Amino acid sequence: MRLLHTSDWHLGRSFHRVGLLDAQAAFLDHLVATVHAHDVDAVLVAGDVYDRAVPPLPAVELFDTALHRLAEAGVPTVMISGNHDSARRLGVGAGLIERAGIHLRTDPDGIGTPVLLSDAHGEVALYGLPYLEPVLVRERLGAGKGGHEAVLAAAMDRVRADLARRPAGTRSVVVAHAFVAGGAPSDSERDITVGGVAAVPAGIFDGVDYVALGHLHGSQTLTPRVRYSGSPLAYSFSEADHRKSMWLIDLGPGGPDGAITGDARLDCPVPRPLARIRGRLDDLLADPALTPHEQSWVEATLTDPVRPAEPMARLAERFPHTLNLVFDPERTSDDPGASYAQRLRDRSDQQIAEDFVAHVRGGALDGAERTVLYGAFDDVRVDTAEREVGR
Repeated sequence: MRLLHTSDWHLGRSFHRVGLLDAQAAFLDHLVATVHAHDVDAVLVAGDVYDRAVPPLPAVELFDTALHRLAEAGVPTVMISGNHDSARRLGVGAGLIERAGIHLRTDPDGIGTPVLLSDAHGEVALYGLPYLEPVLVRERLGAGKGGHEAVLAAAMDRVRADLARRPAGTRSVVVAHAFVAGGAPSDSERDITVGGVAAVPAGIFDGVDYVALGHLHGSQTLTPRVRYSGSPLAYSFSEADHRKSMWLIDLGPGGPDGAITGDARLDCPVPRPLARIRGRLDDLLADPALTPHEQSWVEATLTDPVRPAEPMARLAERFPHTLNLVFDPERTSDDPGASYAQRLRDRSDQQIAEDFVAHVRGGALDGAERTVLYGAFDDVRVDTAEREVGR
């Protein structure tokens, strides 16, 4: 059985105020063409179909068109909701849409009920695990007061319990939306940290033949059986070096070495390459090595000690698609004017807040205080999630 694994479409998203709907439509054209060209048996979409809970109408229309085209192709599609989606909105009409071969998995109560497909080697059970916000689902899943790891473990217990009742040799696939340890994030994913714990171990998915992950925007192989497809388009300049692609996975009859008998990364269309350039303005305007980037979307970091006059207008003369301008003046490491952003680089919101509290009162937080601070961040995130669910 041949599976096409994709995720994180983020329909309706823009890139530094540049609309991406045409590029997203081109990707979906490519997706449907790939289904036909590679004789795909099932499409897996691992969440974040939309960029926000209430997407703009053009994004909904694009999604509707994609569903019709996949249904017309006669290829089953298993699609879950991600942390950017409104699970209730995405799941509207799921029962009716399922008759067309589009299986929307947005309700945690359906985790243990797979989509069953079959080939010459028997059945394949495909389980959809939508994004599981711990506070909203932990009671339903019997996960106590646990965070992401606890709710995912409880969800996988349901998957394994159902799989144990299946005929011997049944192959299994899980489609999930989570931050799994070992994955490399970028700047464009929404933080789903709970209680200071950002990631769950890959071993939580032990016992299944393939795990199609969504959430992180870079294509990654955590283990041969656990992979991120990544987003089909770049949504931040931190993704400038990403190779945007989908996974094509072949499942054989299974056995002691697993069911995966082949894999391939299939490149996605690139609407315009991304480039990050850095240096003094006059140098950037004259450097011949930057010629290949003249038609790229550009993020320019200017290191001039004094901010130059009209930098964006001057950059646009050579790089007409400059979208983001950053100032990082050349300074010594002990200069009190060193970039604030530089000091905060690679630090989480919790770490920044903890450092601020320690600075204001002149002493580090103890364990109980850290718990309170983490709880405050969790409360804000959960409140946002609950309001989005209710919209």
